[in-house]
Amino acid sequence: MRPTTIPLPVVAATLRPIYRVMLNPRFSFRTQRALMQLSAKSQPVPDGSVFRQQSIGGVPVERVTVGATERKTVVLYLHGGAFTMGSPFTHRPLTASLAKYTGSVVIVPDYRLAPEHPFPAGLDDAAAVYDSLVDDLGITPDSIVIAGDSAGGGMTVALARRMVDKGRGPAALALISPWVDPGDRDAPFDRDLLVNTGWSYTSADAYLGSGDRFDPGFAPSHGPLEGLPPTVMHIGTTEVLYEQVRAFGEKLRVAGVDLTYVEYDKLWHVAHLQATLMKEADDAVKHLASFLVDHLQTVQ
Repeated sequence: MRPTTIPLPVVAATLRPIYRVMLNPRFSFRTQRALMQLSAKSQPVPDGSVFRQQSIGGVPVERVTVGATERKTVVLYLHGGAFTMGSPFTHRPLTASLAKYTGSVVIVPDYRLAPEHPFPAGLDDAAAVYDSLVDDLGITPDSIVIAGDSAGGGMTVALARRMVDKGRGPAALALISPWVDPGDRDAPFDRDLLVNTGWSYTSADAYLGSGDRFDPGFAPSHGPLEGLPPTVMHIGTTEVLYEQVRAFGEKLRVAGVDLTYVEYDKLWHVAHLQATLMKEADDAVKHLASFLVDHLQTVQ
């Protein structure tokens, strides 16, 4: 793996024009997806990373491990991409780093994307994978954690709510800049280093389709939060989503959720994707992994 020594300002300056082109609402969703897949090819992954394609619960997934492959704990990772783009491939530097630092197998569903498959298709796919891990593969819920970034972070909360209500909630959650209210249109500014509201609002509308923007499955910040497992949440202070995520953190605390909340002054939206390029992002992933390991119980 390439050393994580590229200075943060250099990485930021490189990413800014790339994301301004890639996250352009004038492009079709197909074009946006192709650009994201192409850009992901340039990032390295940790040495010893193994990526295997399989099906769990009828959903295609990528199984990610680093080092030994016989693991008894699972990180179910839901990738971001505004519900309309992204894939297990685009998030490999992050998912493999989580596999490395948690010592767990990371399962990344290739869930269905909007607008072809609007809400709740992606969430249903994630639930099918989780249920199959428990029912078919014999993984106990206390050996599963759910993690996700951006749109996948919001979906992580919605999935956890489903599973807690079914009596099979995960051991913990890890949320990176979670988009917990995609229907909200009160962002304090229009653009950060990566995200612009023109793109994100268009994507959210495509995902919602004819649904209700206050449905907790779509916008978990509008649903009950009591009973959710211990949660770690990261957000950058310069992000478009900062106020939304900060307010969600307060809702979690009021609901009695054990929350570890971290703000980053220098990191941008899901900078964790650059964990194999820069130390600051790598440290953030290590923090998430440490939290998850502390809450996982290995099946003997």
